[in-house]
Amino acid sequence: MVTIEDIREKLIDAIKRSGRTYTSIAKEIGVRQQTVSQYVHNGKMPALDTLANLCIALDLDANDILCIEK
Repeated sequence: MVTIEDIREKLIDAIKRSGRTYTSIAKEIGVRQQTVSQYVHNGKMPALDTLANLCIALDLDANDILCIEK
């Protein structure tokens, strides 16, 4: 079973691996830098549209972030 924490950990890892700043990611997806920081540090989960935009900005497969095995 996939949990919110599993998804959150995948998202955190993807953001860290990107080497990008929270500010540059936030600007690209149309949120504040503090919002991206909350995804990493405070356990806040992005809305579905924001998660989709994060996947695009970070060049990620949504299936991977959502822990869906192909």
